[in-house]
Amino acid sequence: RDLGLQKYELEDNEWEILQQLRDILKILKDATLYFSRATPNLAKVIPAMDHVDKMLMSYSRNKKYLPSIHSAVWLAKKTLNWYYQLTDRSHTYRISMVLHPQHKLLYFKAADWEDNWIQTA
Repeated sequence: RDLGLQKYELEDNEWEILQQLRDILKILKDATLYFSRATPNLAKVIPAMDHVDKMLMSYSRNKKYLPSIHSAVWLAKKTLNWYYQLTDRSHTYRISMVLHPQHKLLYFKAADWEDNWIQTA
């Protein structure tokens, strides 16, 4: 007996998209779980955002992913960059990174900040 569900069956190319998207969503899930586990401070959040950004960049440059996946990654990266811009304007962010014993100004140098930005921090 046909229930009319065949029209909802996924095509092979749709399965491929879902498999590729799963890879990318896993890193975003890991980041979400990290941020919601406890109340992370800025000195932990920013390096975690850096890691997510690097992973998204690597996915966006990987030729094995379909154009639709590249578009989704670009949108995720655009959203992350919006949050980065907010931290760039935050004195609290710079102060917390400079005063953190592990980071200090080395964090900004490793992140390739311009010298005048580092001096301001």
